[in-house]
Amino acid sequence: MKTYNLFISHSWRHGDQYSRIYRLLRNRRYFAFRDYSVPQHDPVHNADNATQLRRAIRNQMAPCHAVLILAGVYATYSKWINIEIDLAKKGFTREKPIIAIRPRGSQRISRPVRDVADRIVGWNTESIVAAIRELG
Repeated sequence: MKTYNLFISHSWRHGDQYSRIYRLLRNRRYFAFRDYSVPQHDPVHNADNATQLRRAIRNQMAPCHAVLILAGVYATYSKWINIEIDLAKKGFTREKPIIAIRPRGSQRISRPVRDVADRIVGWNTESIVAAIRELG
């Protein structure tokens, strides 16, 4: 069984959504992944400046097969989520596929995320896993 390296992009203000996605994937049978995300408690966010933080995020993202973005409208206003999108699409020799996850109960997602997403899926374990397997 393949183990997928994933970067789950999220706003630290919405860390509960990150935790829910993480648990969905972790509890999915016959699916293995390593989490390369940057949760708020990770020391990478203690970088001295924006350049160091960008470099640290790029290093975290480097081994990943796919980038998952929690695509609520708040993502439009997150400087770091937009930087993570830029890194996924332009920061490597081969782009990292972006899977946008539509928040539960929401029809709208961030336009910048929608415009770059390789797949847009609902908040559903099977849809997320299928997209990861297809793109990763």
